[in-house]
Order: sequence, then C-alpha cells, then structure tokens
Amino acid sequence: MSQLIAILPQSFVHILDLTTNVTKLEVGPQTLALLNHEKLVVGPLPCIVVPPGHYCVIKNPVSKYVHGKLCDLRCGYLDVRFHEEPFPLYPGETLEGAPNFALSSADFSGAIKILPVVRANHAIRLKARLDHIDGKTERKAGDVWQLEGPLTYRPTPEVDILGITNPYIIKNGEALLLRALQGMTDKDGKKRVTGEEWLVRNEGAYLPDVYSEVKEVRKACTLTPDTALHLAATQTLTDFRGIKRLAGEEWLITADDTESFIPEVGVKILETIKKTVLGSGQYCVVLDPIDQDGRNQMGTRELRKGISSFFLHPGETMEKGIQRAFILTQEDALVLTSTDEFEDEMFEDKPKRRPGDRWMITGPVEYIPPIEVNVTDQRTAIPLSKNEGVYIRDTQTGEVRSVMGSQSYMLTAYEVLWEKELPDMVDVLLQHGGGYGSGDIRKMAYFEQSIDPAILKGRDKTRVVSYRCPGNTAVQVYDYQKKKTRVIFGPDLVILGPHENFNTLSLSAGKPKQANALKTLCLMLGPDFITDILEVETSDHARLQVKVAFNNHFEVERGNVESEEAIFNVPDFIGFACRQIGSRIRAQVAQIPFDAFHRHSAKIIRGAVLGYDKHDNLNKQHKFEANNLVITNIDIQSIEPVDIKMRDSLSKSVQMAIEISTKSVEASASHEAMRTEQVARGKLEQQKLLNEMESEKERTKLYELQAVTAAVESSGQAQAEAQARAEKMLIECQSEIDAARLKALAAEIEQMAELDAKRKLQASEVAYIKAQNDLEVFKHKKLTGIEISKFSSMVSVIGVDTITAVATAGPQSQVDLLRSLGMESVLITDGRNPINLFTTAEGLTGGKK
Repeated sequence: MSQLIAILPQSFVHILDLTTNVTKLEVGPQTLALLNHEKLVVGPLPCIVVPPGHYCVIKNPVSKYVHGKLCDLRCGYLDVRFHEEPFPLYPGETLEGAPNFALSSADFSGAIKILPVVRANHAIRLKARLDHIDGKTERKAGDVWQLEGPLTYRPTPEVDILGITNPYIIKNGEALLLRALQGMTDKDGKKRVTGEEWLVRNEGAYLPDVYSEVKEVRKACTLTPDTALHLAATQTLTDFRGIKRLAGEEWLITADDTESFIPEVGVKILETIKKTVLGSGQYCVVLDPIDQDGRNQMGTRELRKGISSFFLHPGETMEKGIQRAFILTQEDALVLTSTDEFEDEMFEDKPKRRPGDRWMITGPVEYIPPIEVNVTDQRTAIPLSKNEGVYIRDTQTGEVRSVMGSQSYMLTAYEVLWEKELPDMVDVLLQHGGGYGSGDIRKMAYFEQSIDPAILKGRDKTRVVSYRCPGNTAVQVYDYQKKKTRVIFGPDLVILGPHENFNTLSLSAGKPKQANALKTLCLMLGPDFITDILEVETSDHARLQVKVAFNNHFEVERGNVESEEAIFNVPDFIGFACRQIGSRIRAQVAQIPFDAFHRHSAKIIRGAVLGYDKHDNLNKQHKFEANNLVITNIDIQSIEPVDIKMRDSLSKSVQMAIEISTKSVEASASHEAMRTEQVARGKLEQQKLLNEMESEKERTKLYELQAVTAAVESSGQAQAEAQARAEKMLIECQSEIDAARLKALAAEIEQMAELDAKRKLQASEVAYIKAQNDLEVFKHKKLTGIEISKFSSMVSVIGVDTITAVATAGPQSQVDLLRSLGMESVLITDGRNPINLFTTAEGLTGGKK
C-alpha cells in the first residue's frame, strides 16, 4: 500500500529509489504518494532560510542536479550561500555548523552565521585554503593576508577566516616594538628581514601587518633637568641624534637632548642617573672623565668645584664622593703632598711643586686641593695648659722631643705626634694613682689622692705622661737615652721625657708579708709603720706567733744624688725590713725559755731589734745601711702559741680569771642594786603622799571653776540670743541696702547701654548719609568728567575748523544771499534788542571812506 506524504510550502524531503539506489529531492507544496520501491529518507524538513547580512556554508555541494538522475557531489568542497530564496539541501549535502540537520534534527540555526563586519581601524585576517585568484591577485594555498575596514566581508569557499585583528592604540609618549616573522615590506615601504625589529611611533590606531608581531608597547621616559638616562647599545646602530653606536657602547642622554625618550631597537636603559649638585664650598674629583668626543680618558682625574651641577657619564666615577672644602680657621692647618709637578697658585710667588714635596698651609682660608695634591693630614693647634705637653717626632731626623705648655702648639709639616709606649703595669698603676694591690692593704690609701680622672678612660699616648707624686714620697725616673736617674720628692708633679720611664717597686704586703703583693711607683719616706706576724720558738721549744708593728722612716739628704739613689737600692724595703727584724727576734727568742719570754716579751723583742749601746742602754733606733731605712720603735700587738693544746690551756686560764673577776663584780653590783632599790622605794612613798596632797588642792579649784562656769552659761545664753537677733536685723537691713544699690547700678548700666546704642546708631546713620553723599558727588564728578572727555573727544575728532565752519555757515549763507541780491548792508532785528544807532549808521553807510 502506498504512503502519502504532505510536503508543506518551503519544505523538502529526500526519497530513495530502492531499484536504482538514487535519492531524489522533492520540494513542496505538494502531496506525494510513495511507490512500493521508494522510501522516505529525510523529511519533511524546512528549507534553509538565510536572513539578510548572514550566510551559511554547504559542505559537499551538488554539481548540476537533475531530478531523478545521478549527480556529482563535490566531496571536500564548500559552497557559501548568502541571503536568497529559501533553498533545500540536496542529497549528500550537509550544513557546516549544523551536522545533525536532516539526520536527527530540523534545526539549522547553528549553521546561519553573521557576515563579518570590520570596523574602521580594524582588519579581518584571512588564509587561503586553495589556490585561487582574488580579484587581480593570485593567492596560493596557505597565504595569509588581511583586509582593513570599514567593510562587510563576504566569505568565499577558498578562504578561511582567521579572526578580526584589533588595532593597537599608540598614545602620546608610546611606541610599538614590532618584529618581522618573515621577509616583508612594512607599511612605510621598507623591506624587513626575518627577525628584524623596529619601532612605530605615529600616534593613533595601528594595525600590525600579517607577517609582523607586536612584542611590546614601549613607554617614553620623561627627562627632567635633574635626571638623565644611562643607555647601552646591544647591537651596532645609529641613534636618534645620528651618532653611530657600536655594540656594547654606553652613553648618556639628558633633557637637553630630548624631553622624552623611547628606547630604540638595540638600546637598553641601564639606569636613571640623577644630577650631581655641588653646593658652595663643595668639590669632587671625577675619575676617567670623558672628552669632547664622549670617550673616557682612562687614568686621568678632573676637579669640579661648586656651585655647579653635572651628570656623571658612563665610565666616570667620583673619587670619595662629594667632599667639603677644607675650612681652616686661624688654629687649623693642612699638610699637603704633591703627586705631580704643578704651579701652586695658593701663594703669591706661585712656587713650583715637584712630586713628593711636602708643605703646610694655615688658616684662615677655604682650600680645595688640586688634583696634583693629596691632603696628608688636617691639623689643629694643640692647646696646652701649664704642666701639659705632647711628644713630637721629626720625620726627617727621627728626633723625639716633648713640648710643654702653656701655649698653643701647631705641628710643622715634618712633625708628627709620637706615641709613648709604657709597660702594661705602669699604665695600670697610673690609673690607680701609682699603687696597685689587694683592697685590704693599708698603704693603698696613699694613692687615692693621686688618681687622675682624665686617665681613667685610657691614656692618650701622645700626651706627656705625668704623675701626681703624693706628699712625703719619692719617685725614681730612669732616662734610657742618657742612662741617668733622677728622684722626685712629693708633693710634686712627675713629667716623663720621651726616653724616660718609672722605676716600678714591687713591695711585700699583707700579714704575714707576701712578696710582690703591692706594685707602686712611689716610695713612702715615712714616718710610717710596718706590721708583720712572726713565728718564733723558745729554748724549751714553745712555738709562738708574734704580731709586731715597728715605726720606720728613710734618712735622705735632698740634693745629694748618692743619698737620693740609696733609698732605692733595695726594691722591696718592706720585705727586706721584715726579714731582717724577724731574724733578729727569732735569734733572741731561741735563747730564752717560754716562761721568761712570756713575762718579759716586750723588753726581749725591743732589745733584739734596736740593740743596746756599750752602757747596756736600749738604742733609740736601728738603721739599715743598705737603703738608709731607720726603725725607731717596735710594738708587740699580740703573742699566741702555735700549739693548739697550749693555746687551749692559756685560753682556759684566762677564762677562769675572767670568771672570778666577773663574779666579784656581780656580787658588788648586786649589793649596790639592793641598797639603791630601798632608797628608791622610800623616795617613791614620800612622793606618793606629796602627789595626793597636791591632787586634793587641784580638785578644790576644779569645783570652784565648775560653779563659775554654770553661772556664766546661764547668763551667756540670753545675751547670745539678743545679740543674734540684733545681728539678724542688721544683716537684713544691710542686704536690702545692697539690693537697692545694685538695682540702681543696673538701671544706670541699662541707661548707659541705651545711650551708647543710640549714639552708635546715629553715628552709623551719619556715616551712611555721608558715604551716600560722597558717592553721589563722586558719581557727578565722574559723569562730568565723562561729558568733558566726550565733548573734548568730539571737538578733537570734528576739528576746530569744522566747528567754526558749522557755526558760521548760517550767517555766511545769509550774507552771500544778500550779496547776490545786490545789498551791501542790512539790519535785521526782532525789536527786543537795543541797537546803537550811532555805530549802526556808520555800518549802513559803509563806514568812513
């Protein structure tokens, strides 16, 4: 049975003939009856409608279609359809963008595309799919080109649309860096090779060519008078000033060259250089300065002084940066050394300086050293007070000397300050006032007054070494150059010469004495005392510890060199004296038993130390000839057994004696206390009776005063109430008087305020009227001036002759009219003005002939 198919208008179907295997197209409107050997393949489907401004692409289009016969399909080809009558798809054709149309869907909207519209300053980039001829241009497959707008592009089957190319907007101060992708000719007609780069600086929209790419947008660097650009060439080129630059060359551009700079191709900006400004009194030395050709003069130096400003060019550096000119006062000086031969213009005679010359200039002056001069040292006059000095060395002769105050000393060109080195122990001793040892040494008190606060922070080695020698002491100084010694007695100030040093003494100290426990610069002359603890042994082998103290002093004849040096013959006079005295005491005690020594210890020890004369009298002193040390007296402070048992026995006996004496004192004290207590109790009872009698007297007086007080209270209350009422009335009256006075004062103030307001109002009205009058007068004056100037301008413009002619034009025309009538004289009057007939008659008659 046949099948009927209703095909609507603008619809189509595909019917397959099963016997011939040919698919035919049927377009509506019609009603189609399918035969037994026919089969509906596609449809019914709507015809494809392409709106205006749109297009679609047909794949595998049919060539020369004949209804019901075999036709050729151009497989792989495309056909572009624009706005036209609705059309069907022939068998085998497909829509690009709608692959399911005619298969499973009737929607072909995905295949309808808008015609590309290229705006102004834009372009559409195209690529040839096949070899073809585009107008008069032959295109090869793979060729790429672009069409610039404004236009509407109609696609062709041989061309693919790559896309729309947007323009690059080049603003003021910008440029496009382009690179050629292959050999080409740019828009300016210049041939470019592959990889070549160039800049486009024209402001506005720019469309890159097909075979060029935009690498970057370069912005201009604005140059100010205080900035410059340090540039380097990455390849050989010619810059914007027409100067040829080699690869690797560096140069500088400033605002004098251009206001803004866009780096050219092959030019790299290394850094921004700020202008170096030299103020007043400033200078700098530039190394390797450039010449007129911009080449660095290697190894040369150039001096630049302020006030000035400049840019450092590539390769130039400042030696030590910006430096201040040397401002020398009257007390300042500079030591200079010449490095090259030149003529010194600082002096009037302009001396010639040779390399190595050394000289000095003094102030007051402002000095900038030339490039041939090195400033070796800047010196200031050294102020020296009395007893102050410095060590100075002459660099030419090597001689060292000391210069003392009071003066202000300036070193010469060949003089330098010399540092005097002292042993470390001497430095320590000077910081501690001349003595150093443990804190429990009594003799350390000698040195406290000699501590110099200035040396506590450290000694200035160039300053003359001084020491405040304490009173009643002596200091020995040795000169290593002259090989002589001198002794200074205190109180005095010891000043060391360049080659002198202190004789340091190492003394024994402590109890018992320890060697080298005290270091000192001065020798204590005494009188003083030395304390030591000795250990002795009696003939019966009792070992005792004796603490002795002996007075000592030195006998010295001041002015006698031998006598002065003799006191320093023994470096450790304390240890020497203690050893000598200890040996004498031990020798004497060794011959005496303990019992005798215990009873007569003082006599034995003094005799052992001082000795006896030929009359067996105790000597007053003992003198050591080695150093003239004299021992005048000895004191035995304590004697204790060394043996512990003996010490305990002595302690017990002493304790028993102390207990007996203590008990006796306690008994007597107890008896006295009891007697005192009985006397005190008697006095206490007597005092109690006296106090009770006085108490009764005072109680009587109290009762009398209470009665008087009650009477006063009763009369005082009434009097107080009356006085209070009187004061109340007085206060109320006074308040009313004050209120009346205040009201009168307030009324007066109000009246004065109103009067003042009226006065100010009248004054302001008068001032206002006066201002209006003045303004009116000023206005009339201005108008009058304007009128006068207007009239003057009119007169000056018209001219005096013109005004005269206008004024006389009427009478003159009348005279001319009368003359034309033959009248020689005429009088015309209105009868109101009087006429002098005497003179008028003469005028009428023509006057006197």
